[in-house]
Amino acid sequence: MCTLHVVFRLTNNMKSANHTGVSGFLLLGLSEDLEVQALLFGLFLSMYLVTVLGNLLIILAVISDSHLHTPMYFFLSNLSFVDISFTSTTVPKMLINIQTENRAISYTGCLTQVYFFLVFIGIDNLLLTVMAYDRFVAICHPLYYTVIMNPRLCGLLILLSFISIVNALLQSLMVLHLSFCTDLEIPYFFCELAQILKLPCSDTLINNIHVYLTTSLLGVGSLSGIIFCYSRIFSSILRIPSTGGKYKAFSTCGSHPSVVSLFYGTCVGVYLSSEATLSSRKRAVASVTYALVTPMMNPFIYSLRNRDMKGALRILISVIPSCF
Repeated sequence: MCTLHVVFRLTNNMKSANHTGVSGFLLLGLSEDLEVQALLFGLFLSMYLVTVLGNLLIILAVISDSHLHTPMYFFLSNLSFVDISFTSTTVPKMLINIQTENRAISYTGCLTQVYFFLVFIGIDNLLLTVMAYDRFVAICHPLYYTVIMNPRLCGLLILLSFISIVNALLQSLMVLHLSFCTDLEIPYFFCELAQILKLPCSDTLINNIHVYLTTSLLGVGSLSGIIFCYSRIFSSILRIPSTGGKYKAFSTCGSHPSVVSLFYGTCVGVYLSSEATLSSRKRAVASVTYALVTPMMNPFIYSLRNRDMKGALRILISVIPSCF
């Protein structure tokens, strides 16, 4: 009986120890090979710098050129700002971990990363929807465009996209009530909510329900809105009699569907694929695509296929050296 009593007490102590406050997590990243990590450090640092510089140039070009003071470029400059913030939430910590060969991240740091990641990916998602609506009004209702897309409505649409702050706050606060066990390894290079919810010893049913509800409302709802807008846009373009008119209409909205496809394609690949379909390594690579590659590609997509933006960037780049 004494032996059973001791075993019972030890078991309870182990359980209570597993449920005590966790100090941090381990971010496994993409590879443990030192040579591969050195290569990844150079690659990710270059991509991060290109992302920040490219999106910053978009913002400066929109601010400096009066021809770009329109709703479309106003939304684009906000998207560029969000993309800079989005990548800055995850990439610097990843670079530090690779450089120091230390994969640890504190509990507070991880939850902070989760919060800001959810904030900026949510704003990014809603901004893409707002930009689709802007193109819908411009092509389907061109005579009323300036009346509908007035400065007040543009400001309200930007404020509406910040509803993701509330969602991110609720998701982060709900994680605080979870108890974690000893296995605290995250197979990504950043703290991602879906991966964190696989680690607790306590019940995560409410957390998972909240994640699915918000994903359905914000993610699926936004994508449905974008698809609706572009179905109307393409039907309107096809009714234009002249080939030149069709080409001009396509050129005004051709960049946005490319960005939407890249963003939602990688997100769907990560979140809607089953564990059996993608291994943790492949899911980690897919997460790099939407967390780093998509924000880096946005400036190229919007500038290379937009004559006004290319002109503004040429003027800006020619003026910058004279400022130093």
